[in-house]
Amino acid sequence: MPTATLHADSFGNPLTLDDAASLPLVEDFVMGFVSTEARAVNLLALAGSDASPMVQAYCATLHLFAESRDAAANARPFLAKARAASERATPRERRYIAAIEAWADGDIARAIALHAEQAREHPRDLVSVKLGQYHCFNTGDCPGMLRLALAALPAASDVSYVHGMAAFGYEQCHLMREAEASARRAIGMCRKEPWAHHALAHVMLTEGRLSEGLAFMQGVSDTWSGLNSFMVTHNWWHVALFLIELGRDGEALALYDREVWGVVKDYSQDQIGAVSLLARFELAGIDVGTRWDDVSSHLLQRTADHVLPFLDLQYLYGLARAGRPEADTLLRNIEAHAPRAPLSTRTAWEHVCVPAARGLAAHARGDFASAIEELGSALPRLLQIGGSHAQRDLFEQLYLDALVRTGSQATLMGAQGILQQQLNGQPESLRLRRQAGEVHARLGLEQLASRP
Repeated sequence: MPTATLHADSFGNPLTLDDAASLPLVEDFVMGFVSTEARAVNLLALAGSDASPMVQAYCATLHLFAESRDAAANARPFLAKARAASERATPRERRYIAAIEAWADGDIARAIALHAEQAREHPRDLVSVKLGQYHCFNTGDCPGMLRLALAALPAASDVSYVHGMAAFGYEQCHLMREAEASARRAIGMCRKEPWAHHALAHVMLTEGRLSEGLAFMQGVSDTWSGLNSFMVTHNWWHVALFLIELGRDGEALALYDREVWGVVKDYSQDQIGAVSLLARFELAGIDVGTRWDDVSSHLLQRTADHVLPFLDLQYLYGLARAGRPEADTLLRNIEAHAPRAPLSTRTAWEHVCVPAARGLAAHARGDFASAIEELGSALPRLLQIGGSHAQRDLFEQLYLDALVRTGSQATLMGAQGILQQQLNGQPESLRLRRQAGEVHARLGLEQLASRP
């Protein structure tokens, strides 16, 4: 057995390492993960040469972030090595290993509990804090996201990334003033803080500050270098949302082609970003040409994933919108998986994902009455499948579109109420103004249809 020695990461957390030469690559993971930089994956170079408990646990973490049906199986050999080495690990390291094992087992509630305990006892273990936030995000536990960040903040207020984590937690809890203050503090400490940029983009979109949000994101985009594919494509995705709302359709479409789709086409987050943006283009009346074909060709591998309901729903819509028969396979597989899902997420699969999946398939195929019924039953509980407010807005837009396309007096009245409330909150949105005008005209309110 190697003689382990204690080192420390950049945040002062003791590390049990067999080889001091491994420390730089461990640091690449720790700092890369917290800063959403691509260098985090450099750690995998140690996978076969360093049996240190955290090296192996961090390798397992990277494999699980693939968010594919093979991810857990690929992570398990590393978890076995981490567990075998855990006798020489610190209590902090053993708790982290246990949290990753719970994740691999699908016991997300236990994983969150372990990360919360870690945040209380070792608040500068920022990898654990950020990973706990990821799980809370995926289960709709917005207060949990905020609790984790606030637990770390007193001991780690010198780290810009903690303020960015707090900013997104505040925003998802609808605490906009606190979210903006935290994001701006993070950016003031480190201009290259893409997670804080992302949090502030959420605030500005929610508050209808569309021109300001676009200018802000474009103004910091020069710092989006060296990031992982999710972070860079997702921040450009937010830029595209501002462009769509402001009626700058050609720029938004060009941005999709240049910055959003094509970084890592096989990665889950890049795929759902592309699906959701193409759907939004169409909902805004923008012709996407043959772009669904390319995206859907990369979704064919996803029909049996069932890692997260939020992901499956967007895979399904992309396949169905492209006319792929594999959409039916995925829908059947979702229906079969839901009652067998891990207990901590089963309710979300059964009572939210299944009706939402049926509604999305119906919408993609023009069955708007079924889309209204199925999506309507899922929307009140949509938070349970995770995702951000801005991301889940896609499902609400599709429901609204189905109301308008059905075209009865009752559905148009429902659409009018939704659209006008949204427009009240986003008066700069040319998309909403146009859609509201069309509905008003169909309701015989031509005076409102032409209102500036």
